[in-house]
Amino acid sequence: MHGLITTIRISIYASILAVILGTILATMRVSPVGPLRTFGTLYVELVRNTPLTLMFFFWVFVAPSVGLVFPELGFWPATVALTLYTSSFVCEALRSGVNSVGIGQAEAARSIGLTFGQSLGQVVLPQAWRTAIPPLISVLIALTKNTSVAAGFAFVELVTVQRTLMNANPTDGLWIFFGIALMYLVITIPLGVVAGQVERKV
Repeated sequence: MHGLITTIRISIYASILAVILGTILATMRVSPVGPLRTFGTLYVELVRNTPLTLMFFFWVFVAPSVGLVFPELGFWPATVALTLYTSSFVCEALRSGVNSVGIGQAEAARSIGLTFGQSLGQVVLPQAWRTAIPPLISVLIALTKNTSVAAGFAFVELVTVQRTLMNANPTDGLWIFFGIALMYLVITIPLGVVAGQVERKV
């Protein structure tokens, strides 16, 4: 239960932060300001093509060596790694939603005097979010499963618990394996159900 609660906790924290950062990055990528577009593009391309294990390694081992010490060792480095990694995928999902909004919507917003920020926040993004919900839910489900990478960095979540239990009870290894897999399903299947309901509603 400790492993399950920890996995849910890190998934919730990282999901919220990744959605916020991903939305900011998506705004940068569609911004008319060149440097912002460049920064958003470079960030997404760099982070999305970096292995998640390498991200964990940096925040767990490299960051503390240069003075970046987290208050809760294990939890916050894992949360930061998952947030930064997942935000690039959130950005692309949301950007595809922005691209699906008809160009006439933005032109109409500009014609009544709205600025770029007002047009994006009041007209484009609300419509883009509805289109982006299905891929966003898939990204967040993937984030939940990616928490298992933290097991390789001395963070006690479900996979770490599985390894400990299997070492202590080798004859029950198969049951432990299926039990841990079931706990992941307990988290991810409801997310899929919620995604379907939200998609139908909006």
